Amino acid sequence: MQIRNFRPDDAETLVKILKANQQYGHPEIDGPEAMQRVHDCQAAEFLVAEDENEVVGMVRGTYDGSRAVIYLASVHPAHQRQGIGRSLVLEIARRFRARGAGSISVIVPGDAGFWKKLGFRQTTRVMQAFPIDEVLDSA
Repeated sequence: MQIRNFRPDDAETLVKILKANQQYGHPEIDGPEAMQRVHDCQAAEFLVAEDENEVVGMVRGTYDGSRAVIYLASVHPAHQRQGIGRSLVLEIARRFRARGAGSISVIVPGDAGFWKKLGFRQTTRVMQAFPIDEVLDSA
């Protein structure tokens, strides 16, 4: 297994993985065009895991100079429980630390058991406005 930076030709496979894990609710923020924007963002880390030249997982997040946050992690169901998710999280954490991060947070949809095993603890709630116009229109 190898972890590397996302490439635009990974997008189609990653969409299939996200769908298989029921993590593909909004193509506008998780689809191929969004993946390209994340890839182009200097604050972002966007990593994929390959097993025998097949993309089997991904993790993405940002470091803004103060806080590091993992926004999305996903491993194909057929490849789960093999250490791939753990390896992805450890690699993004290493990269964030190299950039100066002293802590890391994660946005967790659903069960947090995987994250707790990696040393994360629940501290706050995350709320989301989608689309962002809901916030702008409330003014």
